[in-house]
Amino acid sequence: MQEKETKQCQNCHKDFTIEPDDFAFYEKMKVPPPTFCPECRVVRRMAFRNERTLYKKKVSGSEKEIVSIFSPDNKQNVYDHATWWGDSWDSSSYAKDVDFSRPFLQQVKELWQKVPDVALFNINPINSEYCSITEGNKNCYLVFGGDFNENTSYSTYAFHSKECLDTFWVSKSEYNYETVDCISCTRLSFGRYCQNSYNSSFLFNCRNCHDCFGCVNLTNKSYQIFNEQYTKEEYLEKIKEFDLSKYSVIQEIKARFKDHVLGFPCRYANIIHSVKSTGDNLENTKNCRECFDVFGGAEDCVHLWLAYSKAKDIYDSDRVGLGAELCVDCSTVYPGSRIFYSRFIFNSHDVSYSYNNHNSSYLFGCVGMRDKQYCILNKKYTKEEYEVLVSKIIQHMNDMPYVDAKGRTYKYGEFFPPELSPFAYNETVAQEILPLSKEDAINKGYTWKDAEKKNYTVTLKHQDIPDSIVDVKESILSEVIECEHGGRCNHQCAGAFKLTASELKFYKAMNIAISHLCPSCRHYGRVEQRNPMKLWHRKCMKEGCNNEFETSYAPDRPEIVYCEQCYQQEVV
Repeated sequence: MQEKETKQCQNCHKDFTIEPDDFAFYEKMKVPPPTFCPECRVVRRMAFRNERTLYKKKVSGSEKEIVSIFSPDNKQNVYDHATWWGDSWDSSSYAKDVDFSRPFLQQVKELWQKVPDVALFNINPINSEYCSITEGNKNCYLVFGGDFNENTSYSTYAFHSKECLDTFWVSKSEYNYETVDCISCTRLSFGRYCQNSYNSSFLFNCRNCHDCFGCVNLTNKSYQIFNEQYTKEEYLEKIKEFDLSKYSVIQEIKARFKDHVLGFPCRYANIIHSVKSTGDNLENTKNCRECFDVFGGAEDCVHLWLAYSKAKDIYDSDRVGLGAELCVDCSTVYPGSRIFYSRFIFNSHDVSYSYNNHNSSYLFGCVGMRDKQYCILNKKYTKEEYEVLVSKIIQHMNDMPYVDAKGRTYKYGEFFPPELSPFAYNETVAQEILPLSKEDAINKGYTWKDAEKKNYTVTLKHQDIPDSIVDVKESILSEVIECEHGGRCNHQCAGAFKLTASELKFYKAMNIAISHLCPSCRHYGRVEQRNPMKLWHRKCMKEGCNNEFETSYAPDRPEIVYCEQCYQQEVV
């Protein structure tokens, strides 16, 4: 077995290590080791994923205007969902011969720009027009990457939830507000890492709790305030001091709760029912290294992010599920096997350098194919012709690689260059993982899209919003409200926003003050609550314990970080 090797990333120029097991996997898959470090690899994939930036755009060849992830000035051909899935067109009509006088990825880019794309992945919505990469939502607004929700708004990765607002990674919950990583919670606001809890606010890592406020690391508790026990009668009287109907009070409590959390130990990682695995938010994994947000099981995976239902033998991939296996540097595979350097692949196998293909196999450099086999650049070949030509293309990719404007080379074995992305860097999830300024993004070779000038006038300054929700009148629905950040942050600030009727109704029902931030700034605030997808080697901070572990808590952070054993002894 080849020994581990340290390489320098050709993007960020930092050193990264390829382990002996990695070399064994690459040999099994018959692909070369990567030349980009793990972080740059995931950012590169995410530079192709626009989840939250929506526009109104005309359907190609029509005056019909629809909601789209592609901006009006984007030249990408788009169809609405029904047309794309209909029989009025065939992606094979865009077939091209391989031109061995030019880099192959350049030819894929040209094909990608011509083949119609789906304006918006929003399957079976009911009164949920402004949702993206979703399925089965009803009466939802600006829900992204979440399925089967009802009456939910401004939420990302919300599943099977109702009456929720401003949530991130929440499932099977109702009446949640500003919650992150919560499951089966009801009437919970400002919560993180909570399960089966209700009628509570400002909780961190609490389970099976109710009527608690400002508490950390509780299990099966009730009537506690900042981890101090009260009787029911005492609690109901004391809780009146924390009036969340007032914005000023919420800001004071946020600061107090932040300090309060730092006084309690944190679990080094959220890993349950897992064997020989490192990362965070892992469930039922085995032999998985540096993986994050894996639910429903995974085995023998490395640098996997956001996976469902028994993924196996996958490297450097995200959003995979339903038994996907043997994938390298891919994004969104449901399911698939032997998928290489591709994205949006469904029910397919043996697919390379392709995008948005369904129920197909043996594709190389294909876009928008359905029920096809043995195709290259959307052109059909016999099995024998396909195999010979693929070998020739791989050699050609090595002999004449794609070279981007920054001089980075993309031989066979690297994901698509960000230059090929139809989106600007700040339109994509990459901006959430590695926030950049416009100047930094352009210097790194990414494109940037300036905010469109909107024809509105702020009619309500953020400091003039009534402090208490009790004093807010219905007339506020006609106001253009200034975002407190005023476009000065790096959160894709909209500068101003309007309240929807359902949003105001929610605030009133929950008796919670109106936020002074636009939806985008609120979203980035939730993203920042989660730890990064990086690991540091650290020791347990419990006095007398010498256990060591890999954790997503950086050494310079203020949290008290315990190993699993010490943490379980501490939590009550």
